[in-house]
Amino acid sequence: MALSPGRWAPSPGRWSVAAQTFALQVLVALLVVGIGTGAAYAQAQRAGTQEATARALAVARTVASAPEVVAAVQTADRAGRLQAFAEDVRRHTRTDFVVIMSPTGTRFTHPDTSLIGKQFIGHIEQAQRGGTVVEDYTGTLGPSRRAVVPVRAGAGDDGPVVGLVAVGIRKAAVSRRLEGQLVALLGAGLAAAVLTGIATALVARRVRRQTHGLGERQLREMVEYYDAVLHAVTEGLLLIDLEGRLRLANDEAVRLLGLGEGAVGQPVADLGLSGPLTDALTDETPREDELHVTAARVLVLNTAPARWDGRALGHVATLRDRTDLEHLTGELDSARGLTEALRSQAHESANRLHTIVSLIELGHPDRALEFATEELELSQLLTDRVVAGIEEPALSALLLGKAAEAGERGIDLRIGEGAVWPVDALPARDVVTIVGNLIDNAFDAVAGEPGERQVRVDAVRDGGDVVLTVADTGPGLPPGAVAKAFERGVSSKDEGQEGRRGIGLALVSQSVSRLGGSLSVDGGPGAVFTVRLPVAGPAGAGW
Repeated sequence: MALSPGRWAPSPGRWSVAAQTFALQVLVALLVVGIGTGAAYAQAQRAGTQEATARALAVARTVASAPEVVAAVQTADRAGRLQAFAEDVRRHTRTDFVVIMSPTGTRFTHPDTSLIGKQFIGHIEQAQRGGTVVEDYTGTLGPSRRAVVPVRAGAGDDGPVVGLVAVGIRKAAVSRRLEGQLVALLGAGLAAAVLTGIATALVARRVRRQTHGLGERQLREMVEYYDAVLHAVTEGLLLIDLEGRLRLANDEAVRLLGLGEGAVGQPVADLGLSGPLTDALTDETPREDELHVTAARVLVLNTAPARWDGRALGHVATLRDRTDLEHLTGELDSARGLTEALRSQAHESANRLHTIVSLIELGHPDRALEFATEELELSQLLTDRVVAGIEEPALSALLLGKAAEAGERGIDLRIGEGAVWPVDALPARDVVTIVGNLIDNAFDAVAGEPGERQVRVDAVRDGGDVVLTVADTGPGLPPGAVAKAFERGVSSKDEGQEGRRGIGLALVSQSVSRLGGSLSVDGGPGAVFTVRLPVAGPAGAGW
């Protein structure tokens, strides 16, 4: 079974699953990289602001605690003494302004000397009370991050506030520092985007190879249609991979083979199937209309290799139920055999009648009477023996027909004296299948043998069971062939009795197992088949 690679080709204008996956992954990657870069920038901005705050606060506290500053703010010539000190600190700490002022906010220092002596622009109330002020404020130098701390007279934090120190870093300076980091962030984001794009392309390539370039619509339709077909077909369908594992089984296959839960994925050898069926499902030899008998069914098996684009995937097996047809075929063969036997008997009876008439015409009436009586006694003896003990009409008719067939083929068919089989003891269909196939098998066994060719059929009561025995004088079954004889199957292309001979014993074994009985084989030379069956209903007459 070859699967066409072009059957589910992508529709024009539709993106394949691989292309959709690639586009989606690219969008996700760009979104993640963009968000990550933005988050990194925001984090860097926060870190820059925190660093600026910490630096401004540290410089302000250092300046406020310097002895020369504490002494200078309390003198009259403080502006001249403090301006040079403040500017030197500003340059060394890379801050934008260091302003030393009075407790009321009058500037003693400023980078713009024209602003010295003027009021400081910003909030200083908390610092005037001995606290610390940290804020973003727009002053004479523009927006800045600033810290304001008090200058206390004397040692410790309990002295009076004699001045204030404000240190600030302009926002523009923080932004310039972030711009240098932004280049690195963008480079890292670009590298991440490139790596993500490469990985996405590789993933898309793998997805394209695995989906054969199909779009999501084609994949959905394929799954839906294939699943619907698998559940709808009336034949069992199995897919076995190259390792002999069951990969697919539709509903009909599960029913025909009696597979349990979890069968899919298991080795075929572990599914509990018969040996020949397991071999047929696991080897690479194509099978065509091959019959196999399971515990409850007769199946027709076909197998073929499964390939995709020249690559072997395993093989596909189809199963058809032929159980009812095989039973009907057996009954038809029995009826055909009986018809042929009756035709032969009619021909033989005509010969005998002509013989009797000729004897009378030749003036030998006594000899004619003797000849007729002997023939009638032989025929009536077999009929009486069958009818006397075999109350089941179907079995009686079968045995009489087989007796006629045996006479035609030169086989001595003997019905055991005292053989009994009550009516409705077992289903007539199963009785015909079991007895008919065993007798046919015995006929075939002795047909080509020289000397005496005899088949004996007997049926007796043993407790609550009926025991059927079919013995022949043939060569018997070779060692090791008994089990195979009850499970093998042959091609259904052979017709008639020859075509059914290979599964006759398998059908017997199937019927006996279904009825809860047992089957055994002894002997050699010659074979004795013994079938023990429990009686289905109450004991009948003669039991």
